[in-house]
Amino acid sequence: MNKPTVSPSPHIKSGQTTKKIMWTVVISLIPSGIAGVYIYGISSLNVIILSILSCIFTEALFLKFRNRDPKTVLDGSAILTGLLLAYNLPPQIPFWIPIAGGVVSVILGKQIFGGLGQNIFNPALVGRAFLQISWPVYMTTWKNPRWWPDAISSATPLAKETAAHFTYMDLFLGNRAGSIGEVCVIALVIGALFLLAKKIISLHIPLSFIGTLGIITWIFGKEGFFKGDFIFNILAGGIILGAFFMATDYVTSPLTKKGKIIFGIGCGILTAVIRLRGSYPEGVCYSILFMNAAVPVIDRFTKTKKYGVVKKAI
Repeated sequence: MNKPTVSPSPHIKSGQTTKKIMWTVVISLIPSGIAGVYIYGISSLNVIILSILSCIFTEALFLKFRNRDPKTVLDGSAILTGLLLAYNLPPQIPFWIPIAGGVVSVILGKQIFGGLGQNIFNPALVGRAFLQISWPVYMTTWKNPRWWPDAISSATPLAKETAAHFTYMDLFLGNRAGSIGEVCVIALVIGALFLLAKKIISLHIPLSFIGTLGIITWIFGKEGFFKGDFIFNILAGGIILGAFFMATDYVTSPLTKKGKIIFGIGCGILTAVIRLRGSYPEGVCYSILFMNAAVPVIDRFTKTKKYGVVKKAI
């Protein structure tokens, strides 16, 4: 008798397939990509294309090398990784940086663990962290919107010396320097609402992540005790992109609702600490990666107990 086969994780208890989920998330990110290209120009599109192609070709070659069917690149996961990586990069960086980031994201972020469903960390953030450590100058030199008189900026709104120059509307519409896919909050909100409507994500991680960051930065903000700008800290930086599109990754986030809330709170605390006390003004990437590593522990202590099981005596 033939044994039943089990597809690779993530195993989702719904009518959604892994391929459908990946492509739905890709579609949800299109508004942010269009906004990034409009704000910063054609250089943004070049970064996006190079990042996606790097992830696709790296995954196909790696699978071929391991004698596995390279057709699995069509499931959309490589394209999603490349898209998220590009959205975390400045729009004017040299062409070889998104290529290198794509290679690292796929090999060190996913395939080294066994492929999709086996990875511990979000692959795109692994690539971004590698690039940040390897080429910090390129990764912290930002391009201003194309209608500004100065083409290059050395600081984003999160930098203390520039924070006062931006209104909430500037931050909401993306009229600032920053990474390609993080700056236009309205475009990200449109994508997030699409994912929520399709029931691809829930609000447990995003709300706990954003709420925790906002409360901590309000209480312990740089302006003084209970004088932090709650709204500014939510609109500035990569918190919306990170909370809705990266922290909610099925493979690298907890399984239970309680676990998701704990995960989001942890991300919010770490992001706030890095923003307020770290040498780098943004901490979304590192906070999510750190909490990715904690997911097995979170799942262990928040897993649903079987009904009717008697606890062992101490």
